[in-house]
Amino acid sequence: MLILLWKFVPKEKIRQAHVAFLIMQAFTWFIGFLVVELKMIEYPIRFFDYASRASFTFEYFVYPAICVIFNLHYPEAASLLKKVLYYLSYIVTLTIIEIGLEKYTLLITYISWDWRWTFISTALTLFLSRKYLKWFFQ
Repeated sequence: MLILLWKFVPKEKIRQAHVAFLIMQAFTWFIGFLVVELKMIEYPIRFFDYASRASFTFEYFVYPAICVIFNLHYPEAASLLKKVLYYLSYIVTLTIIEIGLEKYTLLITYISWDWRWTFISTALTLFLSRKYLKWFFQ
């Protein structure tokens, strides 16, 4: 993720990248803790297992970094169709990756969660981060 950020964040957009990263951390902090406390998802293998049952790696680093790239390269001047396809490309890709991680690794265990919740929560957080950044930098 560090290499992707280094490669895909232009120097003139560092400030926007920081804000996008921090706002997504705020969203994922709330949603991530809510989901694990409601016992919808379990992360059997994680960093800081005494401090939190949430996935520190994904919720505080990987997903916020993806959000940075999503927001900085958002096709603002494109047609509505291209914007929707841009959203869907990120949402579907992240959902498929999580399904694979849940199915083939011990990193995620769905309890009362399924891919639909991942799809919806990813769509919602990306949308909210986009709206927040537009408001913040206007």
